[in-house]
Amino acid sequence: MVNSTLVVTLYVNPMTGNDTNTGSRLSPFKTLTRALKVTRILTRIHLESGTYSAANGEVFPLIVPEGATVVGNEANKGIEIVISGSGEYQSPSFGMQNITLLLLNNASVLGVTVMNNSAKGTGIWIESAAPTLANNTLKDCGREGVFTAGTAKSVILDNIFVQNTASGLVMAGHSQGEVLRNLFERNPLGIVISDFAAPAIANNKLSENRTAIALSRNAQPVLRQNLIAKNTQGGLLVNGNAIPDLGNTEDPADNIFRDNNEFDLYNATTQKLVSVGNQLNPALVKGLVELIPSNEVAVNTNSCDNPTKSPSQKLPTSLQLDGHWAEPFIQALVSMDLTHAFADGSYQLDKPMTRAQYATLVTIAFNPFPKIPAPDFTDVPKDFWAYSAIQIAASGGFVGGFSDRTFRPDQNVQRLQVIVSLVNGLGLPAVESDVLEVYSDRHTIPDYARKAVATATQGGIVANYPDPQLLAPSCPATRAEVAAMVYQALVAIGRTSAIKSAYVGLHSRS
Repeated sequence: MVNSTLVVTLYVNPMTGNDTNTGSRLSPFKTLTRALKVTRILTRIHLESGTYSAANGEVFPLIVPEGATVVGNEANKGIEIVISGSGEYQSPSFGMQNITLLLLNNASVLGVTVMNNSAKGTGIWIESAAPTLANNTLKDCGREGVFTAGTAKSVILDNIFVQNTASGLVMAGHSQGEVLRNLFERNPLGIVISDFAAPAIANNKLSENRTAIALSRNAQPVLRQNLIAKNTQGGLLVNGNAIPDLGNTEDPADNIFRDNNEFDLYNATTQKLVSVGNQLNPALVKGLVELIPSNEVAVNTNSCDNPTKSPSQKLPTSLQLDGHWAEPFIQALVSMDLTHAFADGSYQLDKPMTRAQYATLVTIAFNPFPKIPAPDFTDVPKDFWAYSAIQIAASGGFVGGFSDRTFRPDQNVQRLQVIVSLVNGLGLPAVESDVLEVYSDRHTIPDYARKAVATATQGGIVANYPDPQLLAPSCPATRAEVAAMVYQALVAIGRTSAIKSAYVGLHSRS
């Protein structure tokens, strides 16, 4: 099936463009202001390197309308594409503001640098909308890099927030959404969460700020797997009636607090906080806090190590496949000569697959063509056994790195990462998320991944063993599961025929 929706692309070049041009690749506009005036839903505005400022004809604030995408260079976080300026915006929630960009519903800004040097200036303002910010740099703003207000439900991924005058990111009102894999560095406050805001804050790095995260009023963020280190005052400051989710016995938070100066966690409220599975220094914990380490977390029978897997299925070699649920998929991949990713010479089907092994498997299976420049991962030297495969898989859009420029090749790949990777890498057309009703744990799927999971589910790609209706998105993917999903992805693009399995494909809930 081909997605026939027409996406219009406009081009802007502040050096060679002219606003009397047509906005085509060969006849670009000069200003982003002009491109936004003619933008309609499903318009993509491509920015060439340069400075987009009032001196070059921009009129601020710049308003990115619903469904439009402004894109620069995501590979380098937009360091050569600078949008710098300020204009007045009357916020329904907070009155008159000085802002650079206003994002309306479902707008996207990708791969640019945003600066607002005005006193109390904000780089990007989001008011009761659901936009996406990815791979941008927010720096040198007179107040904060990004402010979300109202009922905004933003997706803020893989950005850099650095050297803003007051804070990197402020989330107020009833803001929700996800803040994932961003770098907050050298801001007085890395993230500020206030009012009734309740976002998911996960896999971010916050370092060398004064205070990494400050909560106030009735904020209720969920904090997972963040690295909060080397902040000159402290890590997490909790004020007012704020109640952060710092993990529970079924879902440890796994935040790492390290080398902060005055405190790792400071609870300035009268309510006791419970911290489960976080790594912090008890001597740097202040206020009413109960610390529950990871080794005291109760075993969850619905967790990644499902007890219904029988010991006989821990198979040590490629010769012992009889009876394993994934045997047909492995045998099919063997016949296609696509099993080189098992670098140790054995299958060990119920062993987790590493990110390096996964990159190698998708490179062999799909031979992806390059879509973006291959990144330079700091922890993958050229003599690493999977260096070439990681470069090919990354440039082909199947895998990505982290905000600290690492790839973490020996880390286990998660089931959700595999599913999203296959959908995005192959460019499969999206479907609606109603199909997710088949999963009993569908509430654990992050919002940003719901369409990808729905697409993979509808396409018969997802493998769930032993319970076909339990997705377990955050669990490590076993070699068997990855093999089955890669094979089914080959089916989805017409490379081979489907294999019938009770654990693969779409299964209705009873």
